[in-house]
Amino acid sequence: MFGNTKKDSTNATDNEILEQVGTIIGPGAVIDGPLTTKDSTRIDGTIKGNVNISGALIVGQEGKIFGTASGVNIYVAGEVNGNLSAPQGKVEISDTGKVVGDVICKGIIIDENAIFQGRCEMTGLERNSADIAKERAAAVTSDAENDSESETNESDEKKVI
Repeated sequence: MFGNTKKDSTNATDNEILEQVGTIIGPGAVIDGPLTTKDSTRIDGTIKGNVNISGALIVGQEGKIFGTASGVNIYVAGEVNGNLSAPQGKVEISDTGKVVGDVICKGIIIDENAIFQGRCEMTGLERNSADIAKERAAAVTSDAENDSESETNESDEKKVI
């Protein structure tokens, strides 16, 4: 990253994420109060207050947030004691992550061994899965009826000739 132009395949994703992060709260840093940034942020320290990020929020393994947190996408490998909000994006809790609080998101990924204690509210769901299943079943039935009608029409046409 610092003057090294060589990119191997194993670090390409890590480097791309690091280049996109505009704010880093390092290990050992403690912020007592709210944090608001307009760019993607990685937290490896401790925040005692609400966090509002206009980009992605990454809570590293040593990172801790004591308060609500919001962002476009939220990745938790550390600890969050408070509600998470990513209504247009996803929340991902890695195997080392711990979230104690409610989550509002469009999509959620919880790795095995992760800790999640709270409720999850999914946004962007205008229809529930039962309605979608009924529509699919109706479409399949409709297609089957159309196929049988066209076969009947073809056989009727043959009789007329």
